[in-house]
Amino acid sequence: MEFFRIRQDISFMKRALIFNVISLVTFLLAVFFLLNRGLHLSAEFTGGTILEIHTLQSTQVDSIRVVLDKIGYSDAQVQTFGTSRDVLIRLPLREGLSSEQQNAQVMVALNKLNTQIELQRVEFVGPQVGKQFIVDGLLALACMVLGIIIYLSFRFEWKYAIAGIIANLHDVVIILGFFAFFQWEFSLSVLAAVLAVLGYSVNESVVIFDRIRETFLRERKMTVAEVINHAITSTISRTIITHGSTQMIVLSMLLFGGLTLHYFASALTIGILFGIYSSVFVSAALAMWLGVKREDLIKKKKFRRDRNSPNTGAQL
Repeated sequence: MEFFRIRQDISFMKRALIFNVISLVTFLLAVFFLLNRGLHLSAEFTGGTILEIHTLQSTQVDSIRVVLDKIGYSDAQVQTFGTSRDVLIRLPLREGLSSEQQNAQVMVALNKLNTQIELQRVEFVGPQVGKQFIVDGLLALACMVLGIIIYLSFRFEWKYAIAGIIANLHDVVIILGFFAFFQWEFSLSVLAAVLAVLGYSVNESVVIFDRIRETFLRERKMTVAEVINHAITSTISRTIITHGSTQMIVLSMLLFGGLTLHYFASALTIGILFGIYSSVFVSAALAMWLGVKREDLIKKKKFRRDRNSPNTGAQL
């Protein structure tokens, strides 16, 4: 299925250096923010209590912070989501206090504000559980990266595997860089979105690599750059249909899914946009610079002549 078909191949590889410089700059900025600011880990990773409250009147976040500071929670994190009436409070662990005690202490203090407050949700995670989540998340990411490398190596060739995994890890680091820069909460659902984006980007790379192989088989007079340009151009319509429909669903989660799905959808949105960019412009260009050629994807057929078989050539 195609919305349109581009008759003339676009010279993407002529601008490959520009695309990769943009990717490198974006990647380095993401790494800088990760090292400088770090991730704002949720209570699922660090341990603590999360309170979700709803106020009948618009409440200033600063006034809630002042109340929490008076009862000894100066390091609590307070933020609104959706509307100014919905507030998320993240409390660090306190020795000698249970989650229920923290909850009661905070609600008593907040009820002194000149507005009615309704408690919507309470979550508690212990520190040991949080550390285990971090270990399991890193292990899941490592296993997925290893699996992708093995798959691309068997499906295509090692040059494509290296190009594909570099491009896809580039997407992961950029997502984390956005979360570090804006200090968005990084939770287990966001980690699931990162893993989903990694697989999603690989799928796009595989489609382009498959089209490159088909073009190598069909067009023997094209150069490597021309083959890659044709492969990318011929898949543009498919890319718009696939990613456009996916982004519509993700956008609906972002706008109407509430806090539970907000950061999950944000990670998917960033990942889909950069996934298209990296799969189309970065992975193919890296494969070209690694010296990919027709012989890497087309196995040579070797014919053996049977000594006992008669000569197939007729002599006149």
